[in-house]
Amino acid sequence: MKHWLFKTEPSEFSIDDLRRSPQGTAPWDGIRNYQARNLIRDEMAEGDRVLIYHSSSDPTGVAGTARIARAAYPDHTAWDPKSDYYDSRSKPEAPTWFMVDVRFEERFAGLLTLVAMREIPALREMIVLRKGMRLSVQPVTAAEFEAVVRHARALGKAAGG
Repeated sequence: MKHWLFKTEPSEFSIDDLRRSPQGTAPWDGIRNYQARNLIRDEMAEGDRVLIYHSSSDPTGVAGTARIARAAYPDHTAWDPKSDYYDSRSKPEAPTWFMVDVRFEERFAGLLTLVAMREIPALREMIVLRKGMRLSVQPVTAAEFEAVVRHARALGKAAGG
C-alpha cells in the first residue's frame, strides 16, 4: 500500500464534498500535470491511502483522509470541449490524462495546518513542506501519513472534537 497527498481547493471540491458524494466516492479528475499524471497512472492502486489537503484557502492544511477506490483510468473530461479540463490532444483511443476514484474515509475535527505541520519533526522531509512545491498529487511515506493523522486527531481532541 502506498500513501498520497491530494491537493484540492475547498471552494471547488472539499473533503465535505467528497463525504457527500454518492457512496462517499468521487472521481479525482482534471489533473493536467505530467508528473502528477504519471503518479496516478503508474503508481496508485486501489486501497492506497490519501491525505486530502485544502489548498488556496486560509489557512491551508490537511482536512481528512480517503482511499483510492478505483485505480487509474482515462480522464474522459479531457475529451469534452465544454469541460474546463478539455485537451484536444487527448483521444479516447490514446488518452493523455488519467484519474482515480477516491472514497471518503475521515474528516478531521479541524485542519492540520501547513504551519502546524512545519512544527512536527516527523514531517521534516514531507514534500508538501518544500518551498515552491505546487504538485497537486504527491507521494507521502507511511510514517508521514500516520504522523499527520495522529497529530490531526490529537488537535481535534484538544479542541473538544
